Amino acid sequence: MFKKLLIAAALALSFAVSVVAQNTNSSTPPARRPAARRPAPLPTPSPTSNGGAQKVLPGTVEPADAVDPPATRTRRAGAGGAAQTAAAGATPAERAVRATFETLLNGIRKSDVEMVMSVYWNSPQLVIFNNNGTVTRSWEQVRSNRASSYPDAKNVQLEVRDVRVSMLGAGGATVSCLWTQTQEFRGTPESASGRLTVVFRLINNGWKIVHTHSSPSAPDPSRLLPSEQPSVPATDATKPPAQTRP
Repeated sequence: MFKKLLIAAALALSFAVSVVAQNTNSSTPPARRPAARRPAPLPTPSPTSNGGAQKVLPGTVEPADAVDPPATRTRRAGAGGAAQTAAAGATPAERAVRATFETLLNGIRKSDVEMVMSVYWNSPQLVIFNNNGTVTRSWEQVRSNRASSYPDAKNVQLEVRDVRVSMLGAGGATVSCLWTQTQEFRGTPESASGRLTVVFRLINNGWKIVHTHSSPSAPDPSRLLPSEQPSVPATDATKPPAQTRP
């Protein structure tokens, strides 16, 4: 009996050893995971010639503080730079007065009675000192004179220079200039030049002309006192620019 037990134990031990050997020979080692590779560092951006702004590499995100500032353009003052600068520095009231004055000039150039009279004070107290030495009083009389002469004026060319706007408090202003006007009146060419002063008042929230005074650049010597006779004849340098007669 004891001998049978030893034989059975030996058989069981042999069977177990064979199974272990079979498993060892048939199994494969587990796959080794590749080591994680660190990404190569990006090259450091180099400064460019645009004031130190960085060049962004393709495929990268540009940091917020590396965005180039927007380019700034600098305007150079041209031929009209001085006039534009003066206009830019004018007050709203000065610009409004100048706009009313331009309406007067454009109305004269177009021989437009209604446009011209729209800027005059509609009052019997309106007074105009004309270029020919006469005086016109009241809005109605000024309009009547314009309506009778404007249809006969053709090809009116009016130019002004040395225009100056002076404010007289909040409700008054003056505009002065030199003018030259050429036109055809009833088929005959004519030309004149002179000086002009226009007085404005703020009436019902609008600037109106209450008085104008125009005088020729070369007055008739016969109308001057001997003490007022010019010692030097007028030249082109002293003559005023073109403008129509207001």
